[in-house]
Amino acid sequence: MSLKEKSIGEYKESTKSNNSITSTDFEYENDISFIDIDRTNGASSLMAYFNVVCVVAGTGILGLPVALKQGGWIGLFILFLSWTMSTYTASLLIRCLYANDKGRLSTYKEIATTAFGSIGGWVTFFFNTWILLGVPVLYMVLAGTNLNQLCVGTSAEIGKVPWIIISAVVVAIPFVLVKTMKEVAWLSAFSTITIFVVVVIVLVMCAIDKPNQIDIHHDAVIWDMFPIALSTISFSFGGNVVYPHVEAAMKKPKDWNKVVAAGLGTCVALYYIIAVCGYLVYGDQVENPVYNSIPDGAPKIITIIVITLNVLATAPLLMTSFSLDVEEMFDISVERHGKIKEFLLRSVLRLVTTAVVAVVACVVPHFSELMSLIGAFANCTLIFLFPVILYLKLTGIRNKSLIELAWCFLVCLMGIVGLVFGTIEAIKELIAAFSS
Repeated sequence: MSLKEKSIGEYKESTKSNNSITSTDFEYENDISFIDIDRTNGASSLMAYFNVVCVVAGTGILGLPVALKQGGWIGLFILFLSWTMSTYTASLLIRCLYANDKGRLSTYKEIATTAFGSIGGWVTFFFNTWILLGVPVLYMVLAGTNLNQLCVGTSAEIGKVPWIIISAVVVAIPFVLVKTMKEVAWLSAFSTITIFVVVVIVLVMCAIDKPNQIDIHHDAVIWDMFPIALSTISFSFGGNVVYPHVEAAMKKPKDWNKVVAAGLGTCVALYYIIAVCGYLVYGDQVENPVYNSIPDGAPKIITIIVITLNVLATAPLLMTSFSLDVEEMFDISVERHGKIKEFLLRSVLRLVTTAVVAVVACVVPHFSELMSLIGAFANCTLIFLFPVILYLKLTGIRNKSLIELAWCFLVCLMGIVGLVFGTIEAIKELIAAFSS
């Protein structure tokens, strides 16, 4: 990636004015020696917004009614807390990219390496990789299962594994051909539209089906399941794994706080719609995903089709973020190798990545339960813990107000609770899966 010298004074001025709790602690005051990435052909802030919504909303939205079933209506408050805290840490993470007085850092791993050395960097890279590749694996399994289900009774009912392979081939095409998050943004826009369609269908079908639901029970709070619900809800804001690359693709990085606030605000609005209507109508009988609770028929089939399209459009976005990290590590760039050799090296890397994702999706037993276990670590650490810890390490603690430090403590506490109880629940699921 080509570099150019650029002042980031304008960027940091904007981070101070956009949000009182996200004012930056480091200044460069028109320092022309600071090296930023080349943003000449950067994407618009609207495309960055679509990237954020696409990664964060995802299929996790369909499990939120079950989170309320687990913990009761108090889950709506936890949803609000998770939204505000994840918006805050998304701002912190990007500000950490500029905490180096020499130039913009490139990846989550590089931030952690700067703060805690190579061990911290590789620990972060492991968690990052698990999410960036593990989630596409689950998406391939979901897509293959859905496609085979839609073809039941026809000649196209060829089995889940062949459909997983076909799904991987479909995903590989944009993954190999596009290079940056800017070029994959159109997939994000499409994926965002599919999520809106699913929300509308589920909302309408819940309204239609409500008179048919009797003996439905709701709880204000279920204390013994409350921590599990907290863990489930907090996982629904896991976009930090791609934020450094989304911001890197922006032409106007000073708009980042506005973009992430708008993106996560859109996500939480959709979350509330699905969570409230699903739990209100089906109560303690609601299923995960919620569309399994709505009556059989054309709307349910359309929902399954749209969700399948959503995962096929979202997977390349996550895999591209992983590939950009690896390409940065091995300096696979046009400047070093030339256009043709760079394209060949990048294509081989991405094809191998796709093959690994497809093979794991086809052969690894109980991968979903294993993903939940590592995901409990990865999501909570990458969303809530690491951004705060890295921010305080890189910018100092004594220069922070007591209010900001108290807020940082609450964010970390949220991450720790989600991590502990999410891990306990995931271990139970994994034990049950191997015992059955």
